Amino acid sequence: MPETHYDVIVIGTGPGGASLAYRLAQTGKKILMLERGDYLPRSQKNWDSQTVFVDAAYQAPETWYDSKGRDFHPGLHYYVGGNSKVYGAALFRLRERDFDEIRHADGISPAWPLKYGDFEPFYTAAEQLFHVHGEAGEDPNEPWRSRAFPHPAVSHEPRIEELNARLREDGLNPFHLPLGILLDEQNGKPTPTSICIRCDAFDGFPCLLNGKADAQVMCVDPALAAYPNCTLQTNTYVRRLLTDASGQTVTAVEAIQNGIIVNYVADLVVVACGALSSALLLLRSSNEKHPSGLANGSGQVGRNYMRHNQSVLMALMPEVNDTIFQKTLAVSDFYFGADDYEYPLGLIQMCATSHPAQVKAEALPEWLKWAPNMPFDLMVRHSMDFWLSSEDLPLPQNRIFYEGERVMLDLTETNMTAAKLEQALTRNGAHPKLMERSLYLGKDIPPGGTAHQAGTCRFGTDPRSSVLDLNCKAHELDNLYIADASFFPSIGAVNPTLTIIANALRIADHLTERLS
Repeated sequence: MPETHYDVIVIGTGPGGASLAYRLAQTGKKILMLERGDYLPRSQKNWDSQTVFVDAAYQAPETWYDSKGRDFHPGLHYYVGGNSKVYGAALFRLRERDFDEIRHADGISPAWPLKYGDFEPFYTAAEQLFHVHGEAGEDPNEPWRSRAFPHPAVSHEPRIEELNARLREDGLNPFHLPLGILLDEQNGKPTPTSICIRCDAFDGFPCLLNGKADAQVMCVDPALAAYPNCTLQTNTYVRRLLTDASGQTVTAVEAIQNGIIVNYVADLVVVACGALSSALLLLRSSNEKHPSGLANGSGQVGRNYMRHNQSVLMALMPEVNDTIFQKTLAVSDFYFGADDYEYPLGLIQMCATSHPAQVKAEALPEWLKWAPNMPFDLMVRHSMDFWLSSEDLPLPQNRIFYEGERVMLDLTETNMTAAKLEQALTRNGAHPKLMERSLYLGKDIPPGGTAHQAGTCRFGTDPRSSVLDLNCKAHELDNLYIADASFFPSIGAVNPTLTIIANALRIADHLTERLS
């Protein structure tokens, strides 16, 4: 196949790569998006809990290894739109204090070289692009904003409204989750023309109706429809990046397409494969000038990996919970600490309702002893489900790397706690034992999962301790950028996707100036 020259090649079509490509397509420059997977099939199975969670039908069929040599399947999804095809679409801004140094029980979360004010305009643009629904002023730890949410908050169903009232009676400040969703409501019901129908298969499922604001729906497809200068190649696995003799310029993207090696050429190359896969690509691209991996003179590529300390918990309530769309409420009162605990505790948010097939696959022995005669469908009818996130620290030994041909992922857990949630739920009538919902984090993966992957190529001003400069260009190469969560110096405790999108739009503005 003859080489075709592009202005920009974007590797990966998740939220970072897709947002950047969408913004750059508007310049008229020749943009190529490369995606290792294909479009995720639209099928009724998209809404089947057994297919999605128990069988893990859409999860990448790869085998990686942890530090003890145990094999696992990473919670990654190789489709147009990346992991956002199955994300919960909770689109938070990092708190303003998250950009500063924060002391935790297990160590220091480092300060960012840029601050919240540098990202605020791009957060606003990201919320517009991904149709974020929310209510400004409810979240006690929400950072300042220059513009209100572009769409009204998604309404609570009656049982969640009751929980909201009880939490307020206990002195907490629950708020509506900021959600990226294509939903039009009237009196709490979807309108006849709303794409989203408020079903029970939103969080963790691919959306059969394309009602979730994922990267394919909001960026890739609109860019391809509106801008003929924008091209997408699917089923294209990028094996490595080639450089010139000096090692300072990427000269070609070497990919495998239908078993054939193809080289693509561009003035600028943007890697946006996700923090884990982007680091692996740089490590695979080692050469004489970059013997430890491309852009890895600092030795930091693959290190400082973060993924949040996450638990998805199911609480049994005395009353029947007939909620269908449960993912509408969050609590951040303990985000930076509590009266009886000086360190940050993190975020509590609702997630999708339980399904019998999931509970049957996950039920723990002590639960079966507590309720031996309770059918799984009845257990589900009395359940409420919560997602807990606390901040993971960027330890240098937390890293992804190759050991021969094997992918290795080393993790050390920090800041693990669910005590405050247990206290709050017990006061509100829940059974005090909470069942961990491990399948939400991905089938057969290490603790904490890989859904919120970040770090591995952090940005900074010192090439000795960072991989990227403040524009997310590799310190050691003049035309290589990274536009996913690899650049994060710390991760906070809120979902990272909106920050990924905002930063991608920031990089796109920089590249627009450079291309002009």
